[in-house]
Amino acid sequence: MDLLPNVWGERYWLPPNMTWDDMERLAPSERPLPRDLFVALPLALGFVVLRYMFERFCAPAIGRRLGVRNRLRVSVSPSPNLESFYTQQSTRPTQSDIIHLMSLCGKSQRQIETWFRLRRHQDKPCQTKKFGEAAWRFFVYLTAFVGGLACLIDTPWFWDLRECWRQYPVQPMQSRHFWYYMLELGFYGSLLLRISVDIKRKDFKEQVIHHLATVFLLSFSYCANYIRIGTLVMLLHDSADILLESAKMFNYGSGWKKACDILFVVFASVFFLTRLVIFPSKIMHTTLVLSMENCQPFAGYYFFNILLMVLQGLHVFWASLILRMVPKFLTGKMEKDERSDEDSDLEEDKREEAEEDYCLTERKGTQSYKLAPLSKNCVLNNLTNHRASISGRLCKAQ
Repeated sequence: MDLLPNVWGERYWLPPNMTWDDMERLAPSERPLPRDLFVALPLALGFVVLRYMFERFCAPAIGRRLGVRNRLRVSVSPSPNLESFYTQQSTRPTQSDIIHLMSLCGKSQRQIETWFRLRRHQDKPCQTKKFGEAAWRFFVYLTAFVGGLACLIDTPWFWDLRECWRQYPVQPMQSRHFWYYMLELGFYGSLLLRISVDIKRKDFKEQVIHHLATVFLLSFSYCANYIRIGTLVMLLHDSADILLESAKMFNYGSGWKKACDILFVVFASVFFLTRLVIFPSKIMHTTLVLSMENCQPFAGYYFFNILLMVLQGLHVFWASLILRMVPKFLTGKMEKDERSDEDSDLEEDKREEAEEDYCLTERKGTQSYKLAPLSKNCVLNNLTNHRASISGRLCKAQ
């Protein structure tokens, strides 16, 4: 109970020799308050509803214009026992489970493994769902970037980073910056609310860390009045995300490979410039070094910079994924499984596609096998009838 009053202690949130009384020199509308963060909760729910409407009505129409089509999938044969095991126990049976199912269903091990692979493939997201997610994020990032640029283009700290710390923390907050913060916080909150139903990708864990770090970063920077530098961080990140999502949209369409490759090259260039050059050399240098010209370090200073370092670590991780694609891109051998927007289990996708081809071939082979005896019988009957007719003609000639 004694720790609760110290949560908002001045030594955690404000530089030395600064008190909450100093912050009261600002007008109530110009002073960031922790209770303002509750505004982001209904905004997050609003983003979830708006996203559902967009993916339900708008994204399919856009996808049809870009030629987005779902891949034809092989349906599994009905099997109540296998379906019950799949839905109630596990989608990936062990060897002992397969042996039990073999005796239960009267199928071979190969048939059971193939059934489960095809059944898992049916549950994988289709192209239209992937396109809907990419299109939604594209329009949100584009709107956020344009709106953020309009909010910051005439501010002094947009052109001179030292202005981020002039008279800190007694810096008035404008209403446009308040809503810029709350909308961004609500959007990332909606991503966390939907993370259990969204498509799982190769970097799923890193995405979860990124969303959590972003929510903590936005919340803390707002309470500590790091709003000026926080708006620059948001604007910098949205610039590259627009290009990434647009490249994904064209990647899911048919006949847009060249446009997708061009957008990917532009995205990679902007990503390396903003995340690996500008972010550490300008943003982090500003928060670590320039901020100390006007105030002394405090707990919030260390916490804020630790979160920025977490983001920078994620930037390096995603940059490594992009670099892995460069040799294949230059040689014209770009594989879809190297892109960050593909599903997590890529090798199994290839196996499942091979299994589908195998099943189709097996079915065709079975049909050919069944037709072979019929064709042989037809040939024998024709030969017998032909010989009989020849014998009849010879008898008449004699």
